[in-house]
Amino acid sequence: MTAAEHPVVPRQSPPPEQGDGRPPQDRRRTIRRRLITATIIVLLIGIPAGYLLISAGQSRRSGQDKAAEASAQGLREGWPSRMLRRIFEVPIPGDAVEVQYYETNNWKASRMYVQFRTTSNGLDRFLTRVGTGRAALTTGEVTVGDRDTKVAGWYFGDGVAWAGTTHTNADPRPTQDITVDMTDPMSPVVYVVSAATP
Repeated sequence: MTAAEHPVVPRQSPPPEQGDGRPPQDRRRTIRRRLITATIIVLLIGIPAGYLLISAGQSRRSGQDKAAEASAQGLREGWPSRMLRRIFEVPIPGDAVEVQYYETNNWKASRMYVQFRTTSNGLDRFLTRVGTGRAALTTGEVTVGDRDTKVAGWYFGDGVAWAGTTHTNADPRPTQDITVDMTDPMSPVVYVVSAATP
């Protein structure tokens, strides 16, 4: 055959519809698709990681608080937790101020030392909830022993209108030594040592 019998046809580019069947994407659409993908990845990784960080921080702070409480020596300002108040049966009245406490634990006994100022009615409520009453207070008596006085850093000296009582419970419930500064009867200061034996 000669060249005349085989005509030369110029090459043509394929139409845009051919290939994978999709039109080529413009730049804006590509950027938007990548941005959505990146956002989804950040959310899938970031949210659980954030929860883990928050949880770890809370756990560390809780551990630090417990360690500080365990290593504290002497009374510390603030209210004991509800759980401690329930365990040691020390129902501090709601109107109490200047609240301080200290807890000790060993294999023989656990003790909680509590000091607070309240009103005359608050003292009555406290004594009633403990299971005793104002009539049980003996004028001039300090029921907190020397050892517990040293541990708590209290001083029960002369010139103060002391009154005290000991409220005894059957084991394993705690026994409370209660001493009250009645110098100002409208604003008594209460000192409690609640001891529980395991």
